[in-house]
Amino acid sequence: MDVTRKLAVLADAAKYDASCASSGAPRRSSRGKAGLGNSNGTGICHSYTPDGRCVSLLKILLTNFCLYDCQYCVNRRSSDVPRARFTPEEVVRLTLDFYQRNYVSGLFLSSGIIRSPDYTMEQLARVARLLREEHGFRGYIHLKTIPEADPALIDQAARFADRLSVNIELPSERGLRDLAPEKQLGGIRRAMGTIHAGTEADQADKSRSPKRPRYAPGGQSTQMIVGADASSDRLILDTADQLYRRFRLKRVYYSAFSPIPNSPGTVPLRPPPLLREHRLYQADFLLRGYGFQPGELLADNEQLPLDIDPKLAWALRHRALFPLDLNRAPRELIGRVPGIGLRSAERLVALRRHRRVRFEDLVRLRCVVAKARPFVVTADHRPRDAGLDTPALRRQLVDAPVQASLWD
Repeated sequence: MDVTRKLAVLADAAKYDASCASSGAPRRSSRGKAGLGNSNGTGICHSYTPDGRCVSLLKILLTNFCLYDCQYCVNRRSSDVPRARFTPEEVVRLTLDFYQRNYVSGLFLSSGIIRSPDYTMEQLARVARLLREEHGFRGYIHLKTIPEADPALIDQAARFADRLSVNIELPSERGLRDLAPEKQLGGIRRAMGTIHAGTEADQADKSRSPKRPRYAPGGQSTQMIVGADASSDRLILDTADQLYRRFRLKRVYYSAFSPIPNSPGTVPLRPPPLLREHRLYQADFLLRGYGFQPGELLADNEQLPLDIDPKLAWALRHRALFPLDLNRAPRELIGRVPGIGLRSAERLVALRRHRRVRFEDLVRLRCVVAKARPFVVTADHRPRDAGLDTPALRRQLVDAPVQASLWD
């Protein structure tokens, strides 16, 4: 099979992995040396860096042959999909060719398990080492970590890659036992722990030479598949929260299960609503940025509501806190008002040091005022619909047209 055909097979096989959608890796300097590429927080395909640039990565598998038979995976051992395999040298040539043609800013490389976890991890690390040491590549590299591999191989990969990801796939030991019997939750967590320990040690090493590559400077991420088993949103968010706290993950990505040709009977024949994946991303953003706990977002429920976002659902369950006086409330509570993001909350607190906050200030800050109106009090506004019963207010807010907000 020629390289072009391999690329078609292995790029298509990689599309189900969402764990590389963005990165926070710092720029790798090419100053004083010959080097190719440079990145600053690059991401996958049409992703955006913190400074607003749209960037892309070459996203492929080293191979889609696999010893494992994970029931949700298109590349499982029992699947009849076309198979292909790159050599490390072919991946290096492709990455350099794509970069020099300005198609990509870097590489995301994953793989099926071939021969053994150690052999596969060694091959992945070899690609990154060849790019860095033999070709002076300074672009972004994201490697998928094989959980069962020797920690020394994971450490080696971390010296050449900007970010590593260890996909947990399913949030419970039971889910993995039923659908991915070759994988163990304990092994996945140990691999995460290896990366976390290496990152912590690297940051604490005051004697580290500035010329020595940082240890996975973009941190680590993971992916959970939504809807492949009976795991509830509560279990998924509880697991994500534990991973953030224990291993300081940069991101948990959520991927709605996509039924594949000739799917086994152990997985659903229909995909979950894509809106469920979207609500999980919104809830995850509230966990990371707003200080919410999974129990606050779901209360006694196991699933997030699909008709309204998690922040609005929380506000409707806590009507006793509202309407909130924006001229007196603390920043943290203002940030929990539907339609008001953290940046807007900070600006409102700064504004009231000089004068009283008025409703037009919310409009000027581009808050989602249709959502915020029933929940806030300002110098010139007190909501007339604050006394509506919760179902009526919910219907009113669901039907109200609102503009999109990046921060809400």
